[in-house]
Amino acid sequence: MRRKLQTLLDEKVNPMVASHGGHIELLDYANGTAFVRMSGGCQGCGSAKATLRQGVEEAIFGAFPRVKHVVDLTDHASGSSPYYQPA
Repeated sequence: MRRKLQTLLDEKVNPMVASHGGHIELLDYANGTAFVRMSGGCQGCGSAKATLRQGVEEAIFGAFPRVKHVVDLTDHASGSSPYYQPA
């Protein structure tokens, strides 16, 4: 499942966030929960939550119904070049 999730991120999600200098990687998968980290332009971006909910979760839940949760483990406070500055 980890390999399938990372492939989905690499092929469907990352091309979209790459246009903003971002990248999303799968850190782990356990008990129906995917743990991800956002980097580049996504780390600390004011739209990171929207990207997670409307992009990452929708892609994962649509492809893998047994995944019930996506948890963002990103340290957004240490982002050095977010695409959108937080409000």
